[in-house]
Amino acid sequence: LYQNYPNPFNPATKINYELPASPSGRPIANYVSLKVYDVLGKEVMTLVNEKQNAGSYSIDFNRVSLPSGVYYYKLTTGNFTDTKKMFLVK
Repeated sequence: LYQNYPNPFNPATKINYELPASPSGRPIANYVSLKVYDVLGKEVMTLVNEKQNAGSYSIDFNRVSLPSGVYYYKLTTGNFTDTKKMFLVK
Protein backbone atom coordinates (compact mmCIF):
# COMPACT_ATOMS: atom_id res chain seq x y z
CA LEU A 1 0.00 0.00 0.00
CA TYR A 2 1.46 3.33 -1.07
CA GLN A 3 0.81 6.84 0.20
CA ASN A 4 -1.96 8.55 -1.76
CA TYR A 5 -1.00 11.31 -4.18
CA PRO A 6 -1.55 14.20 -3.98
CA ASN A 7 -1.76 14.52 -0.22
CA PRO A 8 -3.32 16.82 0.93
CA PHE A 9 -5.92 16.64 -1.82
CA ASN A 10 -8.93 18.56 -3.09
CA PRO A 11 -11.18 16.97 -4.25
CA ALA A 12 -9.47 13.91 -5.80
CA THR A 13 -6.50 11.67 -5.02
CA LYS A 14 -5.07 8.38 -6.23
CA ILE A 15 -4.41 5.32 -4.03
CA ASN A 16 -1.99 2.70 -5.37
CA TYR A 17 -1.23 -0.79 -4.07
CA GLU A 18 0.40 -4.00 -5.21
CA LEU A 19 -0.57 -7.60 -4.60
CA PRO A 20 2.37 -10.02 -4.74
CA ALA A 21 2.49 -13.29 -6.63
CA SER A 22 3.03 -16.56 -4.81
CA PRO A 23 6.65 -17.50 -3.95
CA SER A 24 6.64 -19.80 -7.00
CA GLY A 25 5.74 -16.82 -9.20
CA ARG A 26 2.25 -18.09 -9.95
CA PRO A 27 -0.52 -15.50 -9.76
CA ILE A 28 -2.90 -15.99 -6.88
CA ALA A 29 -6.32 -14.48 -6.29
CA ASN A 30 -6.58 -12.52 -3.06
CA TYR A 31 -9.69 -11.21 -1.37
CA VAL A 32 -9.01 -7.47 -1.14
CA SER A 33 -10.72 -4.86 1.00
CA LEU A 34 -9.83 -1.16 0.71
CA LYS A 35 -11.88 1.11 2.96
CA VAL A 36 -11.78 4.78 3.96
CA TYR A 37 -12.43 5.90 7.56
CA ASP A 38 -12.84 9.27 9.20
CA VAL A 39 -10.73 10.39 12.15
CA LEU A 40 -13.22 8.83 14.59
CA GLY A 41 -12.89 5.41 12.92
CA LYS A 42 -16.28 5.49 11.18
CA GLU A 43 -16.25 3.83 7.77
CA VAL A 44 -16.84 6.47 5.09
CA MET A 45 -16.59 4.37 1.94
CA THR A 46 -15.58 0.97 0.57
CA LEU A 47 -13.38 1.39 -2.50
CA VAL A 48 -12.58 -2.29 -3.16
CA ASN A 49 -14.31 -5.43 -1.89
CA GLU A 50 -13.48 -8.29 -4.25
CA LYS A 51 -10.98 -10.97 -5.27
CA GLN A 52 -8.06 -9.62 -7.27
CA ASN A 53 -5.07 -11.27 -8.92
CA ALA A 54 -1.46 -10.38 -8.17
CA GLY A 55 -0.45 -7.08 -9.78
CA SER A 56 -0.51 -3.30 -9.41
CA TYR A 57 -3.73 -1.40 -8.85
CA SER A 58 -4.72 2.26 -8.77
CA ILE A 59 -7.95 3.64 -7.31
CA ASP A 60 -9.26 7.18 -7.81
CA PHE A 61 -10.86 8.65 -4.69
CA ASN A 62 -13.01 11.73 -5.37
CA ARG A 63 -15.13 12.91 -2.45
CA VAL A 64 -16.37 16.44 -2.94
CA SER A 65 -19.17 15.69 -0.48
CA LEU A 66 -16.87 15.01 2.49
CA PRO A 67 -15.80 17.79 4.86
CA SER A 68 -12.16 18.82 5.15
CA GLY A 69 -10.18 16.72 7.58
CA VAL A 70 -8.03 13.69 8.23
CA TYR A 71 -9.05 10.35 6.73
CA TYR A 72 -7.48 6.91 6.85
CA TYR A 73 -7.50 4.22 4.18
CA LYS A 74 -6.98 0.59 5.10
CA LEU A 75 -5.99 -2.27 2.81
CA THR A 76 -6.69 -5.81 4.01
CA THR A 77 -5.79 -8.96 2.09
CA GLY A 78 -5.07 -12.39 3.54
CA ASN A 79 -2.80 -11.92 6.55
CA PHE A 80 -1.75 -8.40 5.49
CA THR A 81 -3.24 -5.12 6.72
CA ASP A 82 -1.87 -1.61 6.26
CA THR A 83 -3.31 1.82 6.98
CA LYS A 84 -2.27 5.24 5.66
CA LYS A 85 -3.39 8.77 6.51
CA MET A 86 -4.64 11.33 3.98
CA PHE A 87 -5.80 14.94 4.27
CA LEU A 88 -8.78 16.46 2.45
CA VAL A 89 -8.49 20.27 2.24
CA LYS A 90 -11.26 22.39 0.75
